[in-house]
Amino acid sequence: MNALAALALADFRERVRRPAYLLMLISAIGLGLLAVPPVGAHWSVLVLGGFRGRYTSGYVGLVTALTSALWLTLVGFYLVRDAVARDERTGVGQLLAATPLRTPVYLAGKLLSNAMVLGSMVAVLGVTALALQLLRGESRAVDPVALALPFVLLAWPMVLVTAALAVFFETTPVLRGGLGNVLWFFVWMLGAIGGQSPKAPFGGLGLPPVQLPDGAGQDVGLGLMYVDEPLRTFDFPGLRLDPGFLGGRLALVAVAVAIALLPALWFHRFDRPARAARAGVGPEPRTVYQGLPRTAPAHGGTVLRLLAGELRILVQGAPLWWWLGAGALALAGLAAPPGPVLAVAWIWPVLLWSRLGTQPATSGAAAILGAYPAPRRRVLAEWGAGALLAAATGAGSAIRMAVTGDLPGLGAWAAGAAFVSALALALGTLTGAPRVFQAVYTVIWYLLINDASTVDFMGALRDHGRLTGPSPLLWAALAGAGLFAALIRTAWRQARR
Repeated sequence: MNALAALALADFRERVRRPAYLLMLISAIGLGLLAVPPVGAHWSVLVLGGFRGRYTSGYVGLVTALTSALWLTLVGFYLVRDAVARDERTGVGQLLAATPLRTPVYLAGKLLSNAMVLGSMVAVLGVTALALQLLRGESRAVDPVALALPFVLLAWPMVLVTAALAVFFETTPVLRGGLGNVLWFFVWMLGAIGGQSPKAPFGGLGLPPVQLPDGAGQDVGLGLMYVDEPLRTFDFPGLRLDPGFLGGRLALVAVAVAIALLPALWFHRFDRPARAARAGVGPEPRTVYQGLPRTAPAHGGTVLRLLAGELRILVQGAPLWWWLGAGALALAGLAAPPGPVLAVAWIWPVLLWSRLGTQPATSGAAAILGAYPAPRRRVLAEWGAGALLAAATGAGSAIRMAVTGDLPGLGAWAAGAAFVSALALALGTLTGAPRVFQAVYTVIWYLLINDASTVDFMGALRDHGRLTGPSPLLWAALAGAGLFAALIRTAWRQARR
């Protein structure tokens, strides 16, 4: 037990020192402002048949806890998901593998650490809820139990499940990479939609059945929604704590613990060399330094060689099935209208794009690249490699638009290729983590395929052949801004060395 507490506490202290944690705390306060809008506002995150509860402690706690359960299960996953991978990168995992610490204890420590990080954000939202109740002024009678109960019964079990799934994804071979990051968004989406039903397993998100006032409709919705008229108010009676509801929440906690400990069946805490030695099959000896091949200096064409090198690095390791899929999508773009085909073609390379800006940190080559005499050229070449990858996967649609004379669509295609590469490079350079772009781009892409024209950066959405999204000039400008941010960040790092 002491080892478990020490492991979790040390991990928690390391995480809360990161800038990302502070940004998440600030965003939690903003989340509370969205959850409890001003009286008379035209938006709401919880609509109960055209009504909302009066801003008492019970209702403010309910709506803020539900909002945190909905939001922190998405972004919180990406925030805490790096715990096991960080141990592997830093060598801490190999040190722990040489100790008597058992795998279930290690997994439980990571679960507890994840839960502490996300739980601290839930606590900040609880304090924010109290401040907002007093600020909105509909009820200044503070009931601490009614305010805190929704956070304990609704938000806390959901973030515990998120913490457990983060451990599960990190310790499962198929899910530990970028595929797991992309997949989580769709898992979360299904859970967010299905979890709003009162019949959801274990109570879902915890949206309780509420006795609606007379004249209320039967529609109950959770999520940021615009309303034409300010919602009418009623006195929310508070949570109904029946045994079935409480039992479901306790069962959800038990399921979370089981999910986190399940990988003990296949995860062996980085001790593969030790197990191989015990089995009598040690790794082959490896020469640390064998000398680098000497090559004759080449003159001219530096920019093109640098671009080609960055492109090779970007696509390095892509399996054969990936290339076959990319080729099939390019051919489909020649035969089908550009909208849906291009949307699929530009989700295909998401895991490769997410490498942009992150490889110096993840590969350990940052110190070597720090000595590069022209870092701006390298950044520009890296962006160019990402844009070329977009152009290659969307080539079929571009050729079709060029042949049919669809110049506006071709312009949107070019701006989109520049934008997606710049977005990946900027996020990767600023955060050093590929999962940030994987999460952000997946959300943008999902909104796009659901006809959200405001995020149509590739010209996929049409109305009788006319582009419905923002001008390609806007996306080109955003691409320039992203590239500029990456250049500034790289120059700042260079100046610190």
